[in-house]
Amino acid sequence: MGQVRRPPGARRAALLSAALLSAALLLTLAACTGEDDDRAADAPSASFTANGVAVTLRVTAWDGRHGTLTADFVPQEPGFHLYSVDLPPEGIDGIGRPTSVAVLGSLRAHGKLTADAPVRRIPSPGTEETLPVYPDGPVTTTLPLTADGPGPASVSVGYALCNATEGCMLPVDDHRVPLTVTEQGISFTGN
Repeated sequence: MGQVRRPPGARRAALLSAALLSAALLLTLAACTGEDDDRAADAPSASFTANGVAVTLRVTAWDGRHGTLTADFVPQEPGFHLYSVDLPPEGIDGIGRPTSVAVLGSLRAHGKLTADAPVRRIPSPGTEETLPVYPDGPVTTTLPLTADGPGPASVSVGYALCNATEGCMLPVDDHRVPLTVTEQGISFTGN
């Protein structure tokens, strides 16, 4: 038997097809891992750790007047959960505190705070109530922002971290992170 002959240009078409497939695969991987322009290293950010949780705040998609405030809440030990953003401010029967992110000063929210984790309900000790919590581990929240103009502003963060067997850490209420809004953009000015 002789060698199989390909039509002219078939090798070039096969190489082009392989290159396009590789590019599509790389774009898909970037999308799945969250590697997009919104999480670029130059996005304004600040972080702090308090009562067992590392919090990173980031402003993305800023167009000079609107953007998104993203807050990553990462428990520092396994087996701990945060409460839902929809929990009442004083908890249920005084138990729990909502995960909260609010803005003050020259920024305001123009939408509801949302979280990327599903809510599950756990029994409230000593009552027949259930508490809305996120699964153990990290939670990311997002809040749409609008600037009223240049000037000082701050982000107020609150949460409570709990473990089903070890109990809860002291809640964090109104942890303020200052920032400044200018005509050029937003910059965090401290923790």
